[in-house]
Amino acid sequence: MSDKRTRAPRNTLNPDLIVTTALRLMTADGVEAFSLRALAKELGVGPMALYTYFRNKDELVDAVRDHLLGARQLSTAQGPWQHQIRSIATGLRELLLEHPCLLRILAGRPLKGPETAAATETVVRALREAGFSKEDAARAHTTLFTFVLGAALWESQMNAEKQDREGRRRLRATMASLSEVDYPTVVDLAGELAATSGGDAQFEFGLNALIGGLEPLLDR
Repeated sequence: MSDKRTRAPRNTLNPDLIVTTALRLMTADGVEAFSLRALAKELGVGPMALYTYFRNKDELVDAVRDHLLGARQLSTAQGPWQHQIRSIATGLRELLLEHPCLLRILAGRPLKGPETAAATETVVRALREAGFSKEDAARAHTTLFTFVLGAALWESQMNAEKQDREGRRRLRATMASLSEVDYPTVVDLAGELAATSGGDAQFEFGLNALIGGLEPLLDR
């Protein structure tokens, strides 16, 4: 929990203050540790005061998700469908890496809400207008979302591992312990594999492969 509390002066508690404070707590302590009781304490109010604005914790978590997605405006991409997909995927990855708590929210909560629907609308509309069938557009959207979510989750975890001295030591020890007899190709590509644990180049490689795999569907 943060050291400096965001006290809510009398009669100033409002949804925006609740959401931004909840986001700060989730960022500091993790989504799993977040609770309405801790949030109320941070705001200096009683827990029941929060229920005036949000019916339960899930509704508040959804509001935090929509706040983050809305702030990045992922649904404003224009141009060819490839550009729109690339713009949304890149923006979503940046948002997820900037706010790892959103990764946990998207992985653990049903996808609903206006901001989620807005980004989905942009992707599937671009695909349909390009000529993709209804089924292909839906499958492409789901593939795109799961790729970005998975790539960002992996990169976030690897970044955390690399920032931890003990984690870096364990990783080096693991690679050094691999047998060249049992895993000759892995050992030979150790440096290259390490370089693909995240970063812009790796994400672009995967995104290019995904878009390139979709383009032949238009020729069917």
